[in-house]
Amino acid sequence: MGASLLSSPAFLVFFSFFTLGVLPGPVLGITRHYKFDIKLHNVTRLCNTKSIVSVNGQFPGPRIVAREGDQLLIKVVNHVSNNISIHWHGIRQLRSGWADGPAYVTQCPVQTGQSYVYNFTIVGQRGTLFWHGHISWLRATVYGPMVILPKRGVPYPFPKPYKEVPIIFAEWFNADPEAVISQALQTGGGPNVSDAYTINGLPGPLYNCSAKDTFKLKVKPGKTYLLRLINAALNDELFFSIANHTLTVVDVDAIYVKPFETETILITPGQTTNVLLKTKPSYPSATFFMTARPYVTGQGTFDNSTVAGILEYESPSNSFHSSIKMLPLFKPILPALNDTSFATNFLSKLFSLASAQYPANVPQKVDKHFFFTVGLGASPCQQNQTCQGPNGTKFAASVNNVSFAMPTTALLQAHFFGQANGVYTPDFPSNPIIPFNYTSTPPNNTMVSNGTKVVVLPFNTSVELVMQDTSILGAESHPLHLHGFNFFVVGQGFGNFDPNMDPANFNLVDPIERNTVGVPSGGWVAIRFLADNPGK
Repeated sequence: MGASLLSSPAFLVFFSFFTLGVLPGPVLGITRHYKFDIKLHNVTRLCNTKSIVSVNGQFPGPRIVAREGDQLLIKVVNHVSNNISIHWHGIRQLRSGWADGPAYVTQCPVQTGQSYVYNFTIVGQRGTLFWHGHISWLRATVYGPMVILPKRGVPYPFPKPYKEVPIIFAEWFNADPEAVISQALQTGGGPNVSDAYTINGLPGPLYNCSAKDTFKLKVKPGKTYLLRLINAALNDELFFSIANHTLTVVDVDAIYVKPFETETILITPGQTTNVLLKTKPSYPSATFFMTARPYVTGQGTFDNSTVAGILEYESPSNSFHSSIKMLPLFKPILPALNDTSFATNFLSKLFSLASAQYPANVPQKVDKHFFFTVGLGASPCQQNQTCQGPNGTKFAASVNNVSFAMPTTALLQAHFFGQANGVYTPDFPSNPIIPFNYTSTPPNNTMVSNGTKVVVLPFNTSVELVMQDTSILGAESHPLHLHGFNFFVVGQGFGNFDPNMDPANFNLVDPIERNTVGVPSGGWVAIRFLADNPGK
């Protein structure tokens, strides 16, 4: 599930030698203005009322709508005691890296009483993305959808839908999420799991006291709906299905795909999936559950619950029909919690369109190879403290055995002003320092090193990165997101990556292109991309 990896960042930043431009690129569309007021407001879920950090008093937060080529100016004003930053997840941020949002990486956070204007242009992207808080665990309540429409006059490469509906999955904590992650970091144990999953902020009737808090999708017979699915959960990959209905996948991570039909989708934290829902040709005299629950690969605790919404058909106005409560309710059958074969089969169906209009520009030659081990390790417990990790240590996420130490100066700021000394070092290892059998018996020493290290790449370097899960402290899948880039998933498999055999099976013709990928539990994934975004 990658909980610890997501909550305790262990990834790195790619920098380029290319000089940063001072302004975003020319505006091709119009300029759209938004204002985000970060405030506290009371929300009641699961019979529990609490104050949450939110945007404009909305939960989930407001929808951002723009077209490809538009410039966005989003003023964020912080009215709460927490520092805040907002990440526009999946936006490439070409020449506007400082608008990306991760605190202490591309910017210092916005402090109480202060404001910041995010200024970026959407270049070469259309589809569904989302935004979320990017400091600590504020993203548990600070999130919302981003709908990027094609340029005017450019159609979808699939039938035009009758209506479009964002559906955002997330996790609900009765406790303060900031307290949950603070306790985990202090004690070194895994963070407490969520109390519920939600669809558009609502947990639904399968949870205590939540029947009234149910997302309802009202549809007409014989129509096609575009569902913009977003997984904004902190930790859990999710299966999703609508009873007695088939979904057609047409887009992932704002990239069109070769359409395919499925009854269930798998969506990893940080990923988006656009699906076409074709409703039944006539009124079915029934209602239908839409449900989501986790796909579990690790050994740790997890939220073993199910969120449900309801698909309702509008009844014909010229005839009498029973009350909605009297109609039969059909429920979908989701895969087993640990159904890796379904997950693998689903992912194997994803291919880029690779058409003349939407080519798959996969790097055919590779300038720089990286091999990263991804997983959990341990850090020492502070003196005179009891820790809940293995053998009294703290759990620590790491890449190539380096656990990221958060700086107090933003990395991009230090780079831009030539003041990197003392902030970060450009010596992140390209390969594991000590190779071992990554998916078999782990080494005796599970301790990680700590550092603020980056990889520096010349502009336009073509990169191949293989990410290998490890069995240290237990194998599990790890969702990883690359800021500022889309990448092509050219191969994946189980066991240890074989650099002599596995590349022969890479797909270099129409691999799926995306911004977030799950490293398989006990396996590996290979991605390729072009380092064409200076400052990221």
